[in-house]
Amino acid sequence: MNAVIDDLRYPIGRFSPPSVPDADARRRAIADIEALPARMREAVAGLSDAQLDTPYRPEGWTVRQVVHHVADSHLNAFIRLKLALTEAAPRITPYDEKAWAELADARLPIAVSLDLLASIHARWIALYDGMDEGHFTRTFVHPEYPEPQTLGRQVQMYSWHSRHHVAHITALRQREGW
Repeated sequence: MNAVIDDLRYPIGRFSPPSVPDADARRRAIADIEALPARMREAVAGLSDAQLDTPYRPEGWTVRQVVHHVADSHLNAFIRLKLALTEAAPRITPYDEKAWAELADARLPIAVSLDLLASIHARWIALYDGMDEGHFTRTFVHPEYPEPQTLGRQVQMYSWHSRHHVAHITALRQREGW
């Protein structure tokens, strides 16, 4: 892959979970997830419809699609967390995020997904606040991964995912001088 495109695609680097996901790393990850709604609102503040409909990289999603994707993704992550907390290693259903980004709701005003993110994240953080150390070892089975995924890994993944997509928007704004 072209190095410039790869840099635009992964502005904070690819996901790499901590080798030892201790309680401090988990607290930092949860703080990133908690901060996402405000950071996303700040990242898109003042953008025009034309700017929202600008791809963050060549052949990439538009800013509008990124905002709606984050809501879709984080809603799925929240549901997976609840499943893993209430069932023994549930098998989850993946979804085609590229196809979802082309559906009609991905053209709605971003306020819809910004509000959804605020609501999902308030409930998500309430769940994390109610979890103890043992809860983070609970798992779910994702058919795209060879081994069950722990909730400890999931929190690290969504910390990265939160920062990753905000960086798509802020890097585009910086490059374009918005």
